[in-house]
Amino acid sequence: MEKIIVQYLPEVESYLNELVYLLFQKEYFGYLETALDYVDDLINFIDYNISIFPPKNTPVNLIELGSKYIFYKANNHTTWYIFFENFENRFLVTYITNNHTEIVKFL
Repeated sequence: MEKIIVQYLPEVESYLNELVYLLFQKEYFGYLETALDYVDDLINFIDYNISIFPPKNTPVNLIELGSKYIFYKANNHTTWYIFFENFENRFLVTYITNNHTEIVKFL
């Protein structure tokens, strides 16, 4: 089995780093460490499942986000949508959003 390579656009990496502080600032989590664990769980899901989960094709009106996407249900209130490109065993995460944004109404 070939090694799976998962990379993130710099904008996605920045978003994930900022997300930790945003979740803590908005008091979704009482401790910074808990917010960090939450984002780490999201990243771990992507790294270990992006090659396993059957992807959906991105609708044409959102294709600039990435040609495929998978989703991760973090809890009863939040589902994350991970957009990406891939060729064989290489995956490039191009955008991440959740169900609390306007974009998801187009999925």
